[in-house]
Amino acid sequence: MAVAPFPQPASDPFALLDASSAPTLVCDAQGLRFANTALRQLLGREAPAGTPLAGLDWWVGEGGQALQAYLAQAWAGEADTSGVELRLHGADGRARAFEFSARPWAVGRDRVLVLTGRDLQDIHTSQETLLELSQLLHQIMENDPVPAFVLDERGRVSYWNAACERLTGVPSRDMMGATEAWRAFYEAPRPLLADLVMDGRVDRVGLEIYGTGLKRSASDPRAWQFEGYFPNLGGRGRWLQVTAAPLQDEGGRVVGAIETLQDVSDRRIAEDEVRRHRAELEDMVAARTAELLVTHHELDAFMANAPVGIVASRGGRITRANRTFHHMFGLDEGGPGGLGARRFFFSRAEYRDFLRTARAALRDGDSFTHEVHLRCADGSSLWVQCIAYLSDAIDGVPQVWWLLQDRTGVMRAQRELVGNYRALKEVNQRLAEAQNQLIQSEKMASLGQLAAGLAHEINNPLGFVCSNLVSMRRYALGLIALVRGHEQGAAPQELARLRHAADVDYVLQDLPQLLDQSDEGLARVKKIILDLKDFSRVDQSDWQDADLNAGLDSTLNMAMHELKYKARVVKAYGEIPRVHCLAGQLNQVFMNLVVNAAQAIEQDGEIVVRTGVGAHEGVDGVWVEVQDNGMGMTPEVQRRVFEPFFTTKPVGQGTGLGLSLSFSIIKKHEGHIELDSTPGVGTRFRVWVPVAGPQGAGRPLH
Repeated sequence: MAVAPFPQPASDPFALLDASSAPTLVCDAQGLRFANTALRQLLGREAPAGTPLAGLDWWVGEGGQALQAYLAQAWAGEADTSGVELRLHGADGRARAFEFSARPWAVGRDRVLVLTGRDLQDIHTSQETLLELSQLLHQIMENDPVPAFVLDERGRVSYWNAACERLTGVPSRDMMGATEAWRAFYEAPRPLLADLVMDGRVDRVGLEIYGTGLKRSASDPRAWQFEGYFPNLGGRGRWLQVTAAPLQDEGGRVVGAIETLQDVSDRRIAEDEVRRHRAELEDMVAARTAELLVTHHELDAFMANAPVGIVASRGGRITRANRTFHHMFGLDEGGPGGLGARRFFFSRAEYRDFLRTARAALRDGDSFTHEVHLRCADGSSLWVQCIAYLSDAIDGVPQVWWLLQDRTGVMRAQRELVGNYRALKEVNQRLAEAQNQLIQSEKMASLGQLAAGLAHEINNPLGFVCSNLVSMRRYALGLIALVRGHEQGAAPQELARLRHAADVDYVLQDLPQLLDQSDEGLARVKKIILDLKDFSRVDQSDWQDADLNAGLDSTLNMAMHELKYKARVVKAYGEIPRVHCLAGQLNQVFMNLVVNAAQAIEQDGEIVVRTGVGAHEGVDGVWVEVQDNGMGMTPEVQRRVFEPFFTTKPVGQGTGLGLSLSFSIIKKHEGHIELDSTPGVGTRFRVWVPVAGPQGAGRPLH
């Protein structure tokens, strides 16, 4: 390593380093010579000159040894130019990270090392903060006690938490990506509440499916909820409070839905018990007044042990409340007898609206269910689900029994899950962009493999067009000489000689043929260029209605030079409708299948390309089939053929991404690929895509 002379003023050789904002140390073979102000201010420490650097008490852990080794390399001229990263103790006892790089300098006759540092503390702090946030997010999602799942905009399950696994008995690995989430809850297909909320049908068909119990959530006007019994849930019947809300992106577009499942079986049992006790009490009052006291004791025991808050009220004042209610609102065990219900509401207007809604339902003899924001004794708030029943009047004043369940955790979990889903949505968007770039790269690779054949196909017609132009030029020169002879009044003998030289009779016979041949050659070149443009589709990257038969023709024309020396191509196209799709990406799938078929044939083979229409799971679609009589695939190859980077071709002849990307493209279209292959017989691929395209991919085809 070259030694640079140290720039210095005459008075102080280290003045320039001291003025630098970069943390800097200077040492010689004996030890520390100098530490600049920037480093001392960052550490809050002084550096005694003459102290060996490795012997300073600044270094965290094995930092002194690491520095000593680095200095030895620096003196020998072998130091890594990237420097050495060290952690130093500050005066406050906290460690601070630096990266030092050494360079030898000559100070007069002395030779020193200048260690220039870079403060890494902010970078390390940011990295540690991001790691902590990532771990916290993972814990929240995995340890959330509220069962919940998320559907993406295509109706596929994108999140199924551990609590949902415990409730349904269905593991997350079986549900992720599934489009039939109903199987975890019902025996027969039916839309979930999340499905209806996401596609906006809840107003039209929600009541028909879930009955009058379906209503909007009081906490979020976009959310809907109902309560129902699920007889086969997790192998046992359970009552669930189901709430579903749409998930929207920053532009307000619905991109999915979240559904939370609150097990309210205990509360329903409590409701049934309340009804049973009320009926028993009424019967016993009429028939056995003497046993009234015993019944009251039973009711007290039930209320004391019920897992939900139970309250009786008359005339807007609480007359009775159980232990759970006291704990829920932070009240003393002796209260709140005689307290007004108004104190649990944040404003008089909220209380008045709540009473008006409750009285309207109870007046008709129905139960009343409502979700409301209430105030605790310490001023904090709770989201509470209230269920009310009207009992017999006492002294002419009706009495109302209330069942109260704390829903604060559920609401908090819903908000957190919405935020988590948005973060996951952004990550998925980045993955989709990366996949599109990979698809474009694979398309360019395919064009590169076909480039030689395309050049040959273009060169042949251009060759005979050029040859015809030479002949036509010769004919034209002869005819021009004859015409000029006529114009100049040449003698008849001279005109006869010029006519014979121009061979007019032969030219009149041959010239139309040359023109026809040239037109045919240029038409072939034009067709190749149009097929190349149709295959690449660089100007058509959006969803659109496309003719797959025409796309297959363009693809086969592009690959014909690859095919014609190995196999004959048989087209068996059916009459198919236009398909809403990404045409350029489907052309890439067809190219991969056709070229793979050609490469599986050694010589004199046959490739059959068929198209037709067919429904799959009640959805109208179009299928494209590519069949060859090549070498076929073993069962092991068939199991792995769609894996990324798996290939059976020699090195340099395949990336292993063609069929993997084809599989992804078809999945993006909500289609599927079927494979049937027998070694020594041949292979058949069938691609099926829906006519109307996938949900959320633009206008559906009618």
